[in-house]
Amino acid sequence: MDNFPLALLLVYGGTALVSYLLGCFNGAVIVSKYILRDDVRIHGSGNAGLTNFHRTFGGGLTFVVILCDVLKAVLAVLLTSTVFGGAVAAKYWGGLFCLLGHMFPCMFHFKGGKGILSGGTVALMIDWRVALVVWGGFLILTILTRYVSLGSLWAGASFPFVSWYCYPDVRVVVLAFLCGGLVVWQHRGNAQRLLHGTERKLSFHKKKEGGS
Repeated sequence: MDNFPLALLLVYGGTALVSYLLGCFNGAVIVSKYILRDDVRIHGSGNAGLTNFHRTFGGGLTFVVILCDVLKAVLAVLLTSTVFGGAVAAKYWGGLFCLLGHMFPCMFHFKGGKGILSGGTVALMIDWRVALVVWGGFLILTILTRYVSLGSLWAGASFPFVSWYCYPDVRVVVLAFLCGGLVVWQHRGNAQRLLHGTERKLSFHKKKEGGS
């Protein structure tokens, strides 16, 4: 019993570390650097995310980026959920550290993406109701306005509130606000451009300039 707090700390720390390292496998950076022999972060907005990758390189490799960012979120949530016996808060725990790894990857100089695809996958893994609100609003806003960033801001802002509604547990609420807050913070530049009318709209053509 004397070692119980230490063991618990090691379990929490271990799952956080593994989830973070999974998040560090940034699809856009890996594909651009090691397959295309380029770096997505020196093009367009400089962001290592799906939108900037698609705008910069386009093509079928976009689906490889999607697969990377989806799979790592699935693995992180499955890992923590399994270790903690399927507890809902554990899914948020794994999701939070996966997002931290995606946004601030230690092996890529802490310069990563904005977490929408991985975050959306975490929402899907947690609860279909959470995913419906997050993804539904994202898709509707993006399709109607062609501003990916507007849909992304909705996703980040709505995530903690729908989580609160579905799981009124203080641990879940805190973790959900941290996850959603990270996503909104990463899109703060986009929010300013939206307010000033200078944000770029979604295009399905390959371009070398601009930002999102």
